[in-house]
Amino acid sequence: MEGEILLKISILIYSLASGGAERVVSILLKELSQKYEIELVLMNDTIFYEVPKNVKITFLENSNPNENGIFKLLKLPFLAYKYSKIKSDISISFMNRPNYINVLSNLFKKSKTIISERIAPSREYNTNKLKDKISRVLIKTLYPKADVVVPNSKYIAYELNKFFNVDKEKIKVIYNPIKSIDMTPIKKKEFIFINVGRLEPQKNHKLLIQAFYKANLDAKLHIIGDGYLRPDLEKLVKEYNLENKVTFFGRQKDVYKYLQNSSCFVLSSDYEGFPNVLLEALNCNLAIISTDCKSGPREILSNSDILDEVDKLQKVECGFLTKVGDVDSMKKAMQLIYHNDKLGYNCKHIIKQFEITKIINEWEKIING
Repeated sequence: MEGEILLKISILIYSLASGGAERVVSILLKELSQKYEIELVLMNDTIFYEVPKNVKITFLENSNPNENGIFKLLKLPFLAYKYSKIKSDISISFMNRPNYINVLSNLFKKSKTIISERIAPSREYNTNKLKDKISRVLIKTLYPKADVVVPNSKYIAYELNKFFNVDKEKIKVIYNPIKSIDMTPIKKKEFIFINVGRLEPQKNHKLLIQAFYKANLDAKLHIIGDGYLRPDLEKLVKEYNLENKVTFFGRQKDVYKYLQNSSCFVLSSDYEGFPNVLLEALNCNLAIISTDCKSGPREILSNSDILDEVDKLQKVECGFLTKVGDVDSMKKAMQLIYHNDKLGYNCKHIIKQFEITKIINEWEKIING
């Protein structure tokens, strides 16, 4: 309406690189900018996703990802003060450092503070290294001071309340959104297992390759994504003489064209926040094999207790959950799926609860509440 004053929202995230949280922010920017005045605030100039033209972009700094951890810690109050100069009615942040800055900025200004946690802190910061100890202290000290805390899974919500002193009344679980797409079925000439994810320890591609090798099937394995472990994983493929069966495609902007040509999606992670790729695989009606890692897969694929973890292979509607870190469990699931590749063809209904319209409505309730 002409002359109407729009609510101003600042959204703070480290960068708009090709990760899950960044993808969610890109969707929020597109949807929310139709109703609110949005300013995107970044700490690094990496932008992988498209930003709507009516969204202002501000750089809080141009951070070096390899900065010394102590230096990063000491910079937090300065960055919080700098962020406080960005005027907004509501401040939303994603991921740890932006969340710390968002909460700290309220020392210098007052606005509604919404922070979003995307990973189970006890899994991400589970060592006695100084960095992890500091992260646990910061989460326990700062997160309870936010007005609203938005985890993207029920398990993360459980952790934040149980271990990090966040009041249940402040926690609102909002899942990641997905746009339902009508994918034309493709008659597959060969059986292809596919994985999409960063080539980093958390994703445990070593387990994936070992399970594929032990399964000994007349199939292919396609790996989409990049990371510093790629040379080690390519070496492992060579050791197993799988060069003709395993292909690394690197990072891809359009994963759907690869998913659509595949038979089964495999998630081998040791832990997750909320794996968007499972929703994308369901969009393509793929059968799914996933480790029963914390958090996300069980909530997406099964209605069973989120606090349980399977200690053996478990059948779910569109495939199997496997024990975390268990090569034999994943190998057996691959063999079973290979001989019944229609398991996932009627599972697209699962993603209805994650539709963009529904998820955006939940965000708007928090913003307007």
